[in-house]
Amino acid sequence: MELENLVLDARDPQRLGAFWEALLGGRRLTDEPDIVETRLSPEGAPVLDLCMNTVPEPAPAHPRLHLDLLGGDRQDEVVARALALGARHLDIGQGDVPWVVLADVEGNPFCVMEHRPEYRAGSPVAALPLDCADVERALAFWTAVSGWVPEDSAMPAALRHPSGHGPLLELCPEPRAKPPGEKNRLHLDARLAPGEDLDEAVEMALDLGGREVDHGWGDLPWRVLTDPSGNEVCLLPPHRT
Repeated sequence: MELENLVLDARDPQRLGAFWEALLGGRRLTDEPDIVETRLSPEGAPVLDLCMNTVPEPAPAHPRLHLDLLGGDRQDEVVARALALGARHLDIGQGDVPWVVLADVEGNPFCVMEHRPEYRAGSPVAALPLDCADVERALAFWTAVSGWVPEDSAMPAALRHPSGHGPLLELCPEPRAKPPGEKNRLHLDARLAPGEDLDEAVEMALDLGGREVDHGWGDLPWRVLTDPSGNEVCLLPPHRT
């Protein structure tokens, strides 16, 4: 398995998709009224698709997963470009910090980061911070599900693509428990490799503390789970050959 998609719920996928595509330099893959997909394929970094799909649920008050963008020496430039595209400054109680907190055109928080040695140049996304109730359990789960490998960072645990390029998946101690029944606005999808079995992958995830979720969406080709902290992840079958 390997992480393939960053899936962001949207009220208006066209507007939200246009914002993120312009800010991150993505390439449009799917352009429909209710679904927009853009591909992030920076040189030397793993491919990730950013998918916006229409959902009726309101955004949660405290997102558990968000995007940290590469800033460093170009932090002011990235912030200015985001603001020009419709972002706004956001106060979430961060105080005096070296990163800049913004909200996208639908109010989803994201950060433009200062220089940190663990961030890799070449990818517009520096990190994906994920709130976890138990970092050690989360590390075992996401190592298996993502196909990424542990790497040192400022967070208690982090993973990165085996190539050594691309963003970090940072596993952060949660400031608050996830409310029952609340769905993350942003979640991750993992794609099985050819020859891997979806049922076996689900069983492995369950053994590592995951839970399968039935949203009543009917017969889908993928499986919806949560990690040990309740964060959603979809396991996708191998691509057809």
